[in-house]
Amino acid sequence: MPIAIDSARGAILKDVDGNMFIDFFSFAGVLNVGHCNPYVLDYVKIQEEKLIHGLDFPTENKLALIRKILQQIPEGIRNQYKVAFCGPSGSDAVEAAIKLAKHKTGREGIIAFHGSYHGMTSGALSLTSNLKFRARLGSLVPNITFLPYSYCYRCPFGKSANSCRLECAEFLKYTLENPHSGISKPAAIIIEPIQGEGGTIIPKPGFLERISEIARENDILVIFDEIQCGFFRTGNFWAFQDDTTFPDIITMSKGLGGIGFPISAIIYNKAIESWGPADHIGTFRGNQVSIAAGNGAFDFISDYNVECHTREMGKYLLEKLDELKAIYPFIGDVRGKGLILGIEYVKGPDSKLPDPELVKKIRQSCFNKGLLFEVGGHYNNVIRFIPPLIVNKELIDSALAIFKEANEEMIKQ
Repeated sequence: MPIAIDSARGAILKDVDGNMFIDFFSFAGVLNVGHCNPYVLDYVKIQEEKLIHGLDFPTENKLALIRKILQQIPEGIRNQYKVAFCGPSGSDAVEAAIKLAKHKTGREGIIAFHGSYHGMTSGALSLTSNLKFRARLGSLVPNITFLPYSYCYRCPFGKSANSCRLECAEFLKYTLENPHSGISKPAAIIIEPIQGEGGTIIPKPGFLERISEIARENDILVIFDEIQCGFFRTGNFWAFQDDTTFPDIITMSKGLGGIGFPISAIIYNKAIESWGPADHIGTFRGNQVSIAAGNGAFDFISDYNVECHTREMGKYLLEKLDELKAIYPFIGDVRGKGLILGIEYVKGPDSKLPDPELVKKIRQSCFNKGLLFEVGGHYNNVIRFIPPLIVNKELIDSALAIFKEANEEMIKQ
């Protein structure tokens, strides 16, 4: 996106030339409550006058955010969990999670999934499946195994919705329990409850539960990466909360910083805590201003019932995209939950051959008309809509008008 940004507010960006853009990007899903949200900025301004940096020392500010996070855990198990702040990025949270898993179990291996994205630092990149990101880097963390994710549109086992028996999950069981799989028992399994960069892939109901069940049968820790799909992006605080499982560790970042302040955290079961003081430290763990922004975002979402709004806007946007799918044969699949949606483009609905070149053209056309969004997917053929959660129907309709016009242009070519 060739843009030099001047300013932003809510879901609208302005570049240095005065052009206005509708933001369906949220800068990689960070700005869940919108750009420069004045409600959250009030929290930031107060904190900036009080304390900015405090290492790992306790503060009322930090305690307030910890309590708000823990409040999202079911009451029956809430006391079993704790929150630890990590370095500023999501990658830092992933690094902390895999370090804790290895520290606890004494084992080295980690299982991740096809289509995964967990970050760009050495350990996090080792868990990221995109070969482009890993090219020419032969010294990443060893003993990482990638297995199939629940990608129903492109089922690696050739199953349909009617014939599926969660073969993708059962393949994990086969891999772990087959003495000739060549894979030693890992420390943990890390999985995105909704894959983001992999193409906004929504797993089949029951997949996460089965993965967790198989892991626990084999004494393996479960890490849910909620860095992009968490913090109310689906309408729930965590994307997995419609399921009946709960992981050992949750990684968070992005939306947790309220309006773009850098912060990350892991939420983990106290039973797996094996490290002591100074076993995992960092200068910028839990910056106080970022924590204040997180508190402000929590309170904004509560005061304005953003959870309900997100579900309503997500349902509305998904319905409108389904209408477009019925019109344009190159839209192979539309999927989403809350305000994290994906539109997969193909050369034909029967062949399902990916069409990344068409996506490039649509993206450029939309950019020229004032709409920003991200592109992802296994083949860079998925348009990803991740707008701020404060987006309304009027703005959605404006974005869809641009999007439809761009698709019409492709039909006429």
